[in-house]
Amino acid sequence: MNYIIYDLEATCWLGRPPKGYNEIIEIGAVKINEYGETLGTYESFIKPTVNPILSGFCKKLTSISQDQVNMARKFPVVVEEFKEWAGIYEEDYHICSWGQNDKKLFADDCSLHKMEKDWLEYYVNLKTQYDNIKGGAIKGNLKKVVAREGFEFTGIQHRAISDAENLAKIFLKFFDEWIFV
Repeated sequence: MNYIIYDLEATCWLGRPPKGYNEIIEIGAVKINEYGETLGTYESFIKPTVNPILSGFCKKLTSISQDQVNMARKFPVVVEEFKEWAGIYEEDYHICSWGQNDKKLFADDCSLHKMEKDWLEYYVNLKTQYDNIKGGAIKGNLKKVVAREGFEFTGIQHRAISDAENLAKIFLKFFDEWIFV
């Protein structure tokens, strides 16, 4: 069993997105096996197709540049590479993120590109489970939770690979308490 601890960054605006759609622009992930050993990391930018120009707000929030997404590959290529790296075709797995939004972004982009999304059924929302472990809704973003749990937030906040690596710290701390159905 592998656990894919992942985070996504997506196009964003201060208000409603043009054409009503946010697209994934970065995937970051950490693969952890059933013994709590880190097997590797994955990071890739994605070229958005509906709204290909990043807003100033998005560039400032994520520190992702227009050049980085311009030079990136499109979602269908990157998500297939990600699934291959994650071992989704050969091994038992659960994909895990902090909150439901990342699963929705994957599902929306799969729909946009007419790709299957049944691989998302083995999804675990770590935020909901963390709230249950702690006995109620925990306020604060991932950076605050990482600090509350005694870790230093490393990397750049709102970058997929940094957020995934920091979430992996929380995942490993509570490794025996997560529930996988």
